[in-house]
Order: sequence, then C-alpha cells, then structure tokens
Amino acid sequence: METTPLLSRPKRKSLWSRLSFRKKEFTSRVIYLGQLPDEDFPPNFICNQKYNIVTFLPLVLYDQFRFFLNLYFLVMALSQFIPSIRIGDLYTYWGPLCFVLAVTLFREAVDDFRRYRRDKEVNRQCYERVVLDQNINDYRPFVTERVPASALRVGDIVMLHKGQRVPADMILLRTNETMGTVFIRTDQLDGEIDWKLRIPLPSTQKLPTDAHLLDINAQIFVEKPEKDIHSFIGTCTRLDEEENDSLDIENTLWSGCVVASGQATGLIIYTGSQTRSVMNNSTPRSKVGRLELQVNDLTKLLFAATLLTSFLMIVLKGFNGPWYGFLFRFELLFSYIIPISLRVNLDMGKVFYSWTIQKDKKIEGTVMRSTTIPEELGRIQYLLADKTGTLTKNEMVFQKLHLGKNALYDNNLFYEVEGLLTQYLTNESHSAPASPILGSSEPPSPTPQQVWRAVLALALCHNVTPVYELDDQRADEAQSDMGSSMMSESCGGAVPQQELCDYQASSPDEVALVKWTDRMGVSLYRRDFSSIALKLRATNEIMQFSILQIFHFTSESKMMGIIVQEEVSGEIRYYVKGADVALAPLLESSWLDEECKRLAAEGLRTLVFAKKILTNNEYLEFESEYKEARLSVTNRSEKTMAAMSKLQCGLQLLGLTGVEDRLADHVPETMAMLRAAGIKIWMLTGDKLETALCIARSLHLGSGSRWFVAPECSSRRDAHALLRGLAAAADQDLIIEGETLEMCLQCYEEELVEVLCGCSGVVVARCSPTQKARVAQLLRARGRLVAAVGDGGNDVAMIQEADIGVGIEGAEGRAASLAGDVSVRAFSSLSRLLLVHGRRAVMRSAALSLFIVHRGLIVSTMQAVFSVVFYFSSVSLYPGFLMVGYGTLFTMLPVFSLVLDKDIPSSTALKYPQLYKQLTKGRQLSYKTFYIWTGISIYQGGVIMYGALVLFEDQLIHIVEISYTALILTELIMVALTVDTWHRLMVVAELASLLMYATTLLVFNSYFDSDFIKHWDFWWKVTTITLVSCLPLYIVKFMHRKWSARQYQNIRNDLSVRA
Repeated sequence: METTPLLSRPKRKSLWSRLSFRKKEFTSRVIYLGQLPDEDFPPNFICNQKYNIVTFLPLVLYDQFRFFLNLYFLVMALSQFIPSIRIGDLYTYWGPLCFVLAVTLFREAVDDFRRYRRDKEVNRQCYERVVLDQNINDYRPFVTERVPASALRVGDIVMLHKGQRVPADMILLRTNETMGTVFIRTDQLDGEIDWKLRIPLPSTQKLPTDAHLLDINAQIFVEKPEKDIHSFIGTCTRLDEEENDSLDIENTLWSGCVVASGQATGLIIYTGSQTRSVMNNSTPRSKVGRLELQVNDLTKLLFAATLLTSFLMIVLKGFNGPWYGFLFRFELLFSYIIPISLRVNLDMGKVFYSWTIQKDKKIEGTVMRSTTIPEELGRIQYLLADKTGTLTKNEMVFQKLHLGKNALYDNNLFYEVEGLLTQYLTNESHSAPASPILGSSEPPSPTPQQVWRAVLALALCHNVTPVYELDDQRADEAQSDMGSSMMSESCGGAVPQQELCDYQASSPDEVALVKWTDRMGVSLYRRDFSSIALKLRATNEIMQFSILQIFHFTSESKMMGIIVQEEVSGEIRYYVKGADVALAPLLESSWLDEECKRLAAEGLRTLVFAKKILTNNEYLEFESEYKEARLSVTNRSEKTMAAMSKLQCGLQLLGLTGVEDRLADHVPETMAMLRAAGIKIWMLTGDKLETALCIARSLHLGSGSRWFVAPECSSRRDAHALLRGLAAAADQDLIIEGETLEMCLQCYEEELVEVLCGCSGVVVARCSPTQKARVAQLLRARGRLVAAVGDGGNDVAMIQEADIGVGIEGAEGRAASLAGDVSVRAFSSLSRLLLVHGRRAVMRSAALSLFIVHRGLIVSTMQAVFSVVFYFSSVSLYPGFLMVGYGTLFTMLPVFSLVLDKDIPSSTALKYPQLYKQLTKGRQLSYKTFYIWTGISIYQGGVIMYGALVLFEDQLIHIVEISYTALILTELIMVALTVDTWHRLMVVAELASLLMYATTLLVFNSYFDSDFIKHWDFWWKVTTITLVSCLPLYIVKFMHRKWSARQYQNIRNDLSVRA
C-alpha cells in the first residue's frame, strides 16, 4: 500500500505578515490525510473576554462616559481643581463619581473574570490527538498524545469518546459503533435536543483499524468557512485507489456538539474563528428599555434647568466682574439637580426585580437572562407567539389515517387497521384489491393489501433509530449471543425488543408515526446505517430491508425519502413523505387536496405518503446520476434536484396522515387574561393556513368574530385590492399567508402595518423565521412595545428583534431559551410574568426615578433660595460632608427600599388584568408626572428654606442645622407617603436612617451646635416646617387612593355586567 510522505510542521510566518491588518478572505482548502497543511489558519482558541489587562480600564471608562449623566459629573468634578471656581472639598464631587465608577468597574471585572474562567476551562480540555510528525526509521507509528483544545490545528486527527465536546469543526472518518454511525447532540449549536445521526466516510470506515488512516493517500477538499450549520460541500479522493466520496452535512462534526454514543475519529478542517459555532455567534442588538430612555431625556431636561437657573442668577446679580466664573459656580451649586446616583439605583433595582422573578415559586424555572430591561415586561402592547411548542405542547399524537374517499381511520377505528394487517400477514394467498360493486356509488373499502402498503411505508420512511439500555450483565449476554466483538447502545445488534428505551429522531412527528405502527403490530426492531429490521407481531417474524439511499428533509424540498431493498424478494422501493404543497403536484389524486384541508381544519398536521417501484437498471441509472451530482462542488444543489426530479416521476399515492399537536396547559386561560389586559396577540407559524386557523379558533385568539382569510396576492394590484378591503372592515380577525404578507410589504408597507394594527387578531401562516423577525421590527419601528415568545431555533431571530424576547425551553431544544431575555418553562407563565412582575418593575422603577430626581431638586431649590436671600452669593448652603451624607447615609436606604413596594396584591393584578392597560400608556414616568414632582420639590424646598428664615429670623447663624434637619425629616416622611404596602425592611431602613442622622447631630459638633439642637424651640419649629411641607402631599395621596379604589370598583362592575 502506498504510504504518505512525512511532512514537517508549518513554517513560521514573518513578523510583517503577522502584523498585517488586512482582512483575510476565506477560501476553500485541500487537506491531505495525515499531513499538516502549509497554510496559517486561526488558532483553536476560544476567547469571549471583552477586555484584557491593558484595555480594561480605558474601555470601561469610555463606555461609562458616553452617558451624558456621567460625563456631566466628570466635568463638574474636574472643575474643582480650578481654585477660582472651587465650591468645597474635592470629595464632594469626586466621592459620588468614584463610587459609581467603582461599582461599574467591579461589576465588569467580575463578569469578565467569569468569562475568562469559562474560556480557560474550555481551552484546557484535553483531547486524544494522533501524532503526525513522529517517525522511527522512516516509519510513522500510530501514536496518540493528550493535548489541550487550544493546541489543535487544521489537519490533526482527533479521537473523541462518548460525552466529549467536539473541539473544532471536523470530518468524521471512522467510528467503532457496530451500526457504522455515530449519534451527536447539537443542543448547544442549534438548540434541538434530538440526537443527530452522523455517517463516517465510506472509504475510511472500511479500514480495519484507525492506525491504517496513516497508510492511505487521501485528499480532502472542503468549501470555504461558512455560517450555515445545515449544509456542507466537500469531496474525499483516495489517490491510491481512485475512489471518490462526496462530503455532506451528515459527515461533519461541528464544534460545540457532543458525541452521544461510541467513539469517533475525525479530521479537523476548521479551527477557532472559522468554525461554524463561532461564525454564528453574532452579537444580538443591545436592548435599551423605554424607561431608561425616558430617564435619559429627563436628565437632559434637568441639565437645561441648571443652565437656565444659573443664567437667571447671573442676570439678577448683574454682569459685573468675572460673571462667567460666577456662572460656572452656580452651575456647580445646582448640579445636584442631576442625580448621579440615579443610574446606579436603577441598575440595582433591576437586579432585584430579576431576582424576585427567578425566586417566584409559582413560575418556577423562570430565568432572567437580561437584567437590564425587566420594566419592559410591564408595558407590552403586542405579543408575537409561535404555535408549535409554544401554544401547543409539541407532543405529537397520531390521530388519523386517510387512504381514500371511503377510508378514514381515527382512534376509534384503529383496531380495524390492526385487524386488516393481521388478515394480510396471516393469509398465505394475499388478497387482491377488490373491484367496485357494479351500480354502487360508494367508493370501495380499503383492502388488507392497501392498508399493509400504507403502514409499511410509515414504518420504513423515517430517520428514527430505536435506542436501548442494557446493564452490563445483559450486554455481555447479548454480546456472546451475537458472537460480536462490540456491543452498541444504538441497537446495532440483536437487542431484545422488551428492552426498548426510546426512539431518537430529529422530528417528533416521525416518532409519533413509528410509535403508531408499533401499536398496529409493525415495530421498528433494529436500524443501522445500511439496514432496517421490522418485527411483525402477527407472525412473530423479522423483515429485513437494505437501505440504499436516504434523502433527508430540508426546508426547500419539504419532503423526506428513502430507497430500500427487501432482502427476501429483492424488490427496490422508493418511499417519500412530505407536505401536501410539495407532493400534491407530483401525484394524481381526486381526493387529496380536499382531505388535506379537512384534516388541517381540525388542527392536525398532515403528511402525504407515496412510493415508487424501481427496477435494478432504473436504480443503477439514478445512483450514477445522483452520485455524480453529489460529487460536484459547484451548483451541487441544482444538480441534485435535477436527479431527484427524475426519481419522483410516477409516484403512487399511499395515504395521508393527521398528527395532533396538543394545546399546552392553561394556554386558553392565559391568552384570555392577556387580551383582557389590552395586549394584542399575533400568532406567527410555519404551519399551513387551515391548521393555524383551527388553532386560532380553539384559542379564541381574536375578538370572536368571523376570521377573514386573506386571498393569495401575486401582484401589486392584488395587494392593493386586499388592503382596500381590509381597510373598509374595522376590528376584524385576519389570517394571512407569508407569501401574501411579503408581497403587501413590498408594495404597501405602511398601509399594511396600519391595517394589521387595527385588527383584533392576526395569524400569519407559512411564516419564515426572517418574516417573523420582520414583523417584530415593523411594529417596533412604529413605537409599539413588542414581546415575542417561541421555543425553537426558528424563533431566535424574532426573539432577538423584539423589545422583550421570551424563550420557552421545550421539546425543540434550548436555542430560544438561551437567546431570550427571559426563559420560561411554559406559555402560561406569561400571565404572572407580565401582569404581576412587569407591573411591579414599572411602578417601582418609576417611583424610584422620580424620588431620586425629587431628592436633588429639593436641595437645589433650597440652594437657590439661599443664594437669592443672601444677595445672589455663589456659596454652598451645606458643607461637602453633609451633601454627600444627604445622598447616601441619611436617605439612600429608605429611597431604595421603594423597590419593595407593591401598589396592589398579586391576586388583584391577576383577577383584574384590565389594570395592566394603564401601564402601557406610560403615565408612571411621563413629562406630566415629572412636572408634578418638580412642583412638589420646589414647594417643599421653598417651604423649608423660607420657613427656616421666618421662624428662626434671630438665629440665622444656625440655618444649616434648621434647614438640614427639616430636609432629612421631609425626605423620610415623603418615602413613607409614597409607600403603598409596607415591608419590614422599609421600616428598618427608615429607623436606621433616622438613627444615623441623630447620631450625626450629637457627634459632629463641627457642623452642628449641640446646645442649640437640644433646645425645645428648635424641635417644635423644625417639626412645624416639616409638617407644612408634607401635609398637602398627604392630602393628595389620600385622594389618589380614593380614586384608585373607585377605579377598581368600576372594573368589578363592568365584569359583573358582562357575566
């Protein structure tokens, strides 16, 4: 046998080539088996860190000072180094700013360190690599070494064992599985939890051992690195035997997958940044909540207020002397109007809201993956929902088998199918199809042979593999019975039927079909790469079939096929199943279209089955043409489709199946609550129109009126006519197909969105993942706040595009759950998530924001009054320590304790979902509420300052003690007035702050005159000032509560009237 020449390690690149900043273009590559290529490919090193030691501080500071709030305070703090405009001690401004930055730096450092540890763990995982550059006397022994994943290179041969993660993109060369295939788990790549079957190259799998891989001369061509994880093009050529193999997706092991069974030996073809998993790790858009944007706008408004107030002071003072210096000093004095602690408090509040959501036992399993936008849960206007696995369970149950006009079997008649099968299998002279009775208008009943052909097609046309579990003792017995050297977990050998554990398939539909045939007495007994065995219960026999070709399901073809040869008769059959839209044009049937619509109207997922008998010559001709198309590296898809089109001529219809996808638990009740809350729910599904319409009706998705089915639009004129008709009918329920939606969007985007928003219920059938994301983007672009919920990889784009993405961890995997801002276990969790937690997050954040703004405005108002009274002096009212203490020690805990407040109990929020409608209007934090709180701040600041001047006219030297004490007491009372539902921690925060301030009064004699404070006159006058500043607010709150109670009563009355 020809041996492969030795090859040294790749040459080192020059320094200039390493420093080159030109973007390297991806190209296809040729790899010789057992050799290391000369090209320089990316290292197989995973790095998810955002910073390193050098860039950490500059990048974090840059990100922080991009915000107007932080940049403003940086300028204010830097100005204190100029003696002429210095107001007080440096820590007055640098203390709060450094605290905010320290919190941010610590948080970023912890997050990045966690990323570093995860990367380090992955990069240090050891793998068994074949040593390619070792030779002894011109002979290369098969020697393996354990190396970390980061040391692997393109061209390396790596041996993977069960449970190991695939470290780089590889071609599967060999496996020790007796069935000749390997199962892998791809849930971390595409989110699908079903095992995938992978097939080694035929030219390398037939080698006796892995050591022979170094003795052959093979050239492997692979396409350039691509993002598509569902396709691959390549070829393998044995130069020593002139043998060619085509490479497809079924021959690959992508990075991030896990070997689920056996041992796999693979060749690395892509590493590092060129692997499929890394290329698909596109950073989703950064989501910013509406409340945060409102706070940013209010901050700019407050900045304008500081400028206006400072300029007004200069106008009143007069433009004498260095007036611009005084202007800047006034700007510094009034800078407390803009609260630097606002963003920190809001961020800590968001973390707390996320924690409470995850700890809620009534929605156990909920995970907040994004802690930056929990308030958005309380303002949702539109909810876009997937159907399969979201509104339904994705648990498929076989319900109906249709064999013709007079041959419909359901759960109540399946015993007849079993009886006909038994009759056919036990009768030595098989019945021929019965002829129609002369003069009878009824179609003939199905014959046993007709039923057998349909059930046999269901039992053979799939990608299902039975998986067995054997303990060690029974495995040894089975091994000895087989006389084999190895026992596979994937039933590659003779495994007892009673040990069946589960079925593995990429689609739950296929599992439902195979389980049904098992009920009927035709069981999938064993399957490997080249054969399928069926066990017939009626005769206790095993039927063996050789697998000649498998055609996997694709979104383009919408069908799956298999060519098998029965071992006894040698007959070659082509079975195919798929969607009616794909197979109907290939079949001649008078009943198929009508019955497909009827089953779809019942909410069933339909599949059409057909077959074709092939002669040996026909198959050999097809095999030659198909293999040639598969070996092509250019236009492979088109050439393959051309070969398949010839095969699909002359198909014979066998039957039609109906599979039910059952509704998820509590979905109708949840949707009713969300609709009552004013949330419009749109269903976007890939299913056919009739199925989607049936589910929409069963869920009462719309207003309950008649659903309008949009006709197909193929031109601009059709789209115009459709929109005119929709615009004339208001508040209706609409169902539209994806192609029609696309045509209308191309021609009349604005008009279509306006019409859709006017509908009470909308369903989009035959909707692609791209169209789902487009719908979310269209609504967001027009100011609607959108939530999207889904459970599959095809929902990820929609989830990432929406304002709030909710992923359900379901039967289709974890892709949606990992991509979502929130992960839930069921759709029914949305009612509590939105109506309770969303409401609380919005109400609490709005109250927190307004109160922190109020805290800055009131002290700035007092500063303005002080400056006016004392001849427009640009001197600070309070020393720096008291200003820092005002925002931290004495008021921080009570103000932040507002995140514990509950305006209404959770039971009330769920019982009266209509209360949620108020939140969507955004009145909790609007310009109106901001101006109200501004008026409150000006009133209280003026009362405190003028009250102190009037009541203590002969003791103005103690203005600091007087006004500051009244200020602290006012803030604590205002927190108490703001609270709706008291929590014990709120009481602790109030008392702790009061105690700390009392201690300060007694200890810090340099700021406070203890003798003056102990006097009774001081305390009754301060109490009077505080009561005057707070009493009107108490009256307002009392009236507000009366109005809220009346509002709840009106809602109760409306509900009782409707009932």
